[in-house]
Amino acid sequence: MSGENPTPLVEQLLTLALESKLLLIGREAVRKNKSHLHFVLITTDIIAKHREEVLAENKHYPVVQHFTAADFERLFKIEGAKTVGFAKSEIAKSIYAELKMYRINAPMHPSKKSDAPK
Repeated sequence: MSGENPTPLVEQLLTLALESKLLLIGREAVRKNKSHLHFVLITTDIIAKHREEVLAENKHYPVVQHFTAADFERLFKIEGAKTVGFAKSEIAKSIYAELKMYRINAPMHPSKKSDAPK
């Protein structure tokens, strides 16, 4: 969505997530709180190396790539973050449903032992 404004519904849901303290801001926070994670949102202007690291670290969770770092600053009042996670909640489910079309991975089911050689 780089440069575009989110729909009013998405913006309301993101505001609710922020107010409800459902955001895990930054890669380290996402890494430390995986048991509470519903999905990960990364910016469209994240560097390729970090994008690949986020995908590798979160292969069991949906990763959505949408918005820019400037959008994150405006929407979440955070500077410099290009990765946020959403804690499991009905709000996170609703946000994910609205942004699912921007998912960039196919999460592996945690019970599947499919770390086959690449």
